Amino acid sequence: MHVPFTLFPPRMCLVKATTAAMTLALLMGPSGQAYAAGHAQAEPEQRAASAPQPSSAVQAADSVPEPRETSVVTKHALRLDGRRLDYQARAGTLVLRDDKGQPEASVFYVAYTASGLSERSREASAKRPVTFLFNGGPGAASVFLLMGSFGPKRVHTSSPSATPPAPYALADNPDSLLDKTDLVFVDAVGTGFSRFAGNGNSKHFWSVDGDLDAFVRFIDRYLTVNDRWNSPKYLIGESYGTARAAMLAYRLGQHEISLNGVVLLSSVLNSGMHAPGLDLMYVRYLPSFAATAWYHDKLGAPKPADLSAFLDEVRDFAQGPYAAALAKGDALPDEERDAIAARIALYTGLDAAYVVRARLRVSPGHFRKQLLLGQARSLGRYDSRFEGIDYDEDASSPDYDPSEKYISSAFNAAFHEHLARDLRYTSDTAYRVFNDQVLDSWNWKHHAWWGESLEVPYAAADLAQALRQNPHLKVLSANGYFDLATPFFATEYDLSHMGLPPSLRGNVHTTYYATGHMIYLDDTALHALKRDLGRFYDDADRP
Repeated sequence: MHVPFTLFPPRMCLVKATTAAMTLALLMGPSGQAYAAGHAQAEPEQRAASAPQPSSAVQAADSVPEPRETSVVTKHALRLDGRRLDYQARAGTLVLRDDKGQPEASVFYVAYTASGLSERSREASAKRPVTFLFNGGPGAASVFLLMGSFGPKRVHTSSPSATPPAPYALADNPDSLLDKTDLVFVDAVGTGFSRFAGNGNSKHFWSVDGDLDAFVRFIDRYLTVNDRWNSPKYLIGESYGTARAAMLAYRLGQHEISLNGVVLLSSVLNSGMHAPGLDLMYVRYLPSFAATAWYHDKLGAPKPADLSAFLDEVRDFAQGPYAAALAKGDALPDEERDAIAARIALYTGLDAAYVVRARLRVSPGHFRKQLLLGQARSLGRYDSRFEGIDYDEDASSPDYDPSEKYISSAFNAAFHEHLARDLRYTSDTAYRVFNDQVLDSWNWKHHAWWGESLEVPYAAADLAQALRQNPHLKVLSANGYFDLATPFFATEYDLSHMGLPPSLRGNVHTTYYATGHMIYLDDTALHALKRDLGRFYDDADRP
């Protein structure tokens, strides 16, 4: 049955509105010697591959007429915890082929492989963990994870203030995960340098299941080309990338590729939560609204010192009296409505009369405008600590998302500098940070593990089945308190409703940080996240 729904709007790691009926809101030198970080000599490698001309249905800008598997390898060094770590960077493409061996896509990736942790044999190196990382969209390249999170290089921003224009600060990353795992950052087809090839087309790849198929084939190909089949395998996905990672954990298992761990950064695990007529969205957003009001000193009561304890109180109210009031719908008595509105105003800093006019149902977009009403300011969606400058003070929603606009140019510039200076990689095509055509064409239907075709994906169900079929699989969910794109309370709900037996519930861990959707923007939050991930990898690697 088709159910009209509303996910989350926008771009960077999630999605943007596409139609009136569907406002998506989810969302080395030749000597072989190592060089100092930031200095490298390239060793180009190429693997030839035949390719027919692309289908006439595919636009030339979206396709590669003669795809070849190419890569450029450079050698570098990094200091982590006071120790020198030599590593190899490989930037290149792998070709995805159909069952007849014909090319369908060329997928761009950047891989970082540690080589200096110790003197190790080829066999020992092949058993080192390898992690595949990707952002979401649909339609977003993985440049934000690549240049902001766990790679050996990281761009610094002024978050949550606006980052000034170039020159930007690109430096070694002391919180890189290279001491724990090799890293492979992957751009989905249609983003970054990844393109269709041969008979490949948007109808297949720009869909939930076609996207999963592409990532399965890429991972299979990468493991084969790089002799990594016996390595512990991990996924790290952000935003819609968490939905991809959750569903991919099950899909890879069906292709005899078992994962050791899955990391979910700012999750969207149930795309049906926002369907009209359902009130779950409003309940799940309330703690994030409260955290935001706490940060901006807008609470309707004295500010508690302990944010975590305060949010526990808000959670209890949200899933108790608030959810019960919403469930009564039009039958809710005025007296009870007014009492609930007053409590919401206390927690969120909104005017109680406004909450009543909104029928107790305040959307995230309206909250971002209402909290700072009268100041010509509005809040960020990905990170509600950011303040944007609005043109129209009387508008009901913000003019733009400052938590995207204030950082995206820094990431784009830093990536191109890293590409040219460190990776020595060149391409005749433009790198697509965002591709709105992907989102506009996206087919949201998903074939669930139990055989039913869903109108929108329920990724948590696939992840649960992956855990049941692979009881050694570990999951870490990392959440930002000030994320108004993927609220942490919604993630808690989804993870606690996977129907897992007691023996598997301990496989899923949840962590929280005083930051937004892109947890890694803050040095302090990234340091804490790296520490938590270090423990996660150590635990997941144990039999």
